[in-house]
Amino acid sequence: MKILHVITSLLTGGAEKLVVDLVPKLTEMGHQVDVAVFNATNMPLKKQLKERCPQCKVFELGRSFYSIKYIWELRKIMRDYDIVHTHNSSPQLFAALANIGLQKILVTTEHSTNNRKREHTLFHAFDKWMYRHYNRTICISHIAREKLLTYLRWKLDDDRVVTINNGVEVGAFHSAAPATDQDLGFSRSDRFVTVMVAGFRDAKDQDTVVKAMSMLPEDQYELWLVGVGVRMDYVKDLVKTLDLEKRVHFLGLRSDVPNVLKAADVVVMSSHWEGLSLSNVEGMSVGKPFIASNVNGLKEVTDGYGLLFPHEDAQALVSIIKKLHDDEAFYNEVADRCYKRAQEYDLSKTVQGYDKVYRECGF
Repeated sequence: MKILHVITSLLTGGAEKLVVDLVPKLTEMGHQVDVAVFNATNMPLKKQLKERCPQCKVFELGRSFYSIKYIWELRKIMRDYDIVHTHNSSPQLFAALANIGLQKILVTTEHSTNNRKREHTLFHAFDKWMYRHYNRTICISHIAREKLLTYLRWKLDDDRVVTINNGVEVGAFHSAAPATDQDLGFSRSDRFVTVMVAGFRDAKDQDTVVKAMSMLPEDQYELWLVGVGVRMDYVKDLVKTLDLEKRVHFLGLRSDVPNVLKAADVVVMSSHWEGLSLSNVEGMSVGKPFIASNVNGLKEVTDGYGLLFPHEDAQALVSIIKKLHDDEAFYNEVADRCYKRAQEYDLSKTVQGYDKVYRECGF
C-alpha cells in the first residue's frame, strides 16, 4: 500500500512521536509510507525519521499550522497514494476537503480526549461533516473513543471508530544507558530527581510539579522538565518566583529521552487531560516508578501499576515523591509493576493494529 501521513509538525509531541515510530515499522512490512508536514519551520524529529527510514519522503507544505493553500497542495500530493492518514485538527479538515472528488481512503487518529474545538458549538457541524468522510477513525484509548462518539452523537457501537492504544519500543527504553553529565549539560547532584517529559501547552500541568518541588527539601530533591512550548516562559517565571532556579532544570527538546528518563529516579506526568500519553508508557518502560495526575487518558494506564495523585494537588504529589524516596522496597515494587504494565503497550501491537485497519479499508 502507498500511505501518506499528514501532520501539523514534526516537533516533539505524542502525535509526532507516533508517526515517527510507525513509519519505519510499516515500511518494514512492505508499505510505502511518506509524510506531509504543515509547519516545517522547526522539525527536530525529521532527522530521527530519516535516519530510521531513509526512503520516506517528507513533504514540507509551509511555515504555519493553518493555511488554506494546504488544501490544494494536499490534493496534488494525495493523488499518488492509496490511503491518507491524518493527525491533529487542521490536517483532518484540510485532507477531507482535498479529498472531494479524489475518493481516497481516509483514516485519522484521535490523539486526545478533548480539544478546544469541542467547547464551541460552531465547530460541531463542521466536525460531524468531517468525521463522516473518514473511512476509519482510530482513537488511542477507550476513553478517547467514548468521548469522541459522545461529542459527535454517534452510537457507541459505531464500527467506523476503533481503539488502538499507542505504543513504544519498550525494549529500547528499558535497555537505554543513563544520560551522562555531558549529555545533560550540567553536573548531576546527589538529589532525588523527578523528570517530566511534555510540551509546554494547555493540556499539560508542569505548574503543579514545580509547586510540589517548592515543598520538598532543597538539599534532597530536584526536577527536570523536558520539552518546549508556548507556556514555557510562564513556567520559568513560576520557577523564579518560587526561588527554584538552582534545582529545576529545563532540558528543552531532546533526541535522547530514554537516556534522560534512565538518569532520573522518578517519572511524572501532570496533565489536565490526555488521550493516551506516550510519555506515560515511555516512563513505565525504563523501569522507574511512574506518577500521574488522576485524569482521563492517564488513569487508565496508570491505575493499579503506577501512582495517581488528584488533579492539581501539589501536596499529594509531594507525599508520593517522599515515600518513593524514603521507602526502597516500595520504590522497587512500583517500578516493577510499571515495567510489566509497559509491556502491554509495546509498539509492535500498535503497528499490527494500524496495518489491520488499512487492510480492512479495502486492501
